[in-house]
Amino acid sequence: MTDIALIQSAAARLAGHARVTPLLNAPLLDALAGRRVFVKAECLQLTGSFKFRGGWSAVSALDPATRARGVMAYSSGNHAQGVALAAQRHGVPAVILMPADAPQVKIANTRAYGAEVILYDRATEDRDALGAALTAERGLTLVKPFDDAQVIAGQGTCGLEIAEQAQTAGVTEATVLTCCGGGGLTAGIALALESRAPALTVRPVEPAGFDDTARSLASGRIERNAAATGSICDAILTPAPGALTFPILRRLCGAGLTVTDDQALRAMALAFAHLRIVLEPGGAVALAAALFHDDLPDTVICTASGGNVDPATFRMALERYPA
Repeated sequence: MTDIALIQSAAARLAGHARVTPLLNAPLLDALAGRRVFVKAECLQLTGSFKFRGGWSAVSALDPATRARGVMAYSSGNHAQGVALAAQRHGVPAVILMPADAPQVKIANTRAYGAEVILYDRATEDRDALGAALTAERGLTLVKPFDDAQVIAGQGTCGLEIAEQAQTAGVTEATVLTCCGGGGLTAGIALALESRAPALTVRPVEPAGFDDTARSLASGRIERNAAATGSICDAILTPAPGALTFPILRRLCGAGLTVTDDQALRAMALAFAHLRIVLEPGGAVALAAALFHDDLPDTVICTASGGNVDPATFRMALERYPA
């Protein structure tokens, strides 16, 4: 079970390996949003997303003999890259199962980190079944993208940084908006803040039409998305919240929010214009909620969770400036 002790242990193993990413603010962005907006720039993390935290936490926690046999992951790209780099730096093999429609930049980067990439059709094939077969066949250890205690702990280190950086910025009370797929980042941050900054409350943000977490929080049980594809926010298109993450979300998080693909693209354009950071659509949904939702408090903190965007999509976003 993930708790603050496991998060602190992950932070100790990550020290000197992951970046402490900045908490950014721009007055012009505040003016556009009508509130103070702080942005936790995980797009500047190694591999371009927060996923390196969880990947390193999980790989480094394995006993050496198990780790030496290699690790396996399935991901649309950010978890893939995080696990691939963690495996490379530990000198062990990595096999990554990726959807064939993942952005080419993510597939190419995962291969560049030394992983063997196997592509599948996410609309017709079951990644869990494919992953189980591969791990059994090759004797690998599966590192799940979010439903893994060590992965959640690694993502929770982002929450430890938010607590410390918010205090430095004089922020004692705020809503923390998280880009949410399966809930690993959201759960980890929520656990860290419960311990270190309980006046910072977490709300997950998802793409419209893929709001399984928001619906699950509303109903009190795990709800699934009807479709696997159909949004440009590929990084956070998951079938349902995880069995490990959902109880944490239900206990600690406020109601979920949704944004449209267009709002995510507009947020990308504004992040580049005012913060000079590059976001991918799924990594921009929390900022989009801060900018375009009215029912939020005067101060919000957003995770800018990833920046692995292909050039065509980034051009599409910049065309929306001024948004």
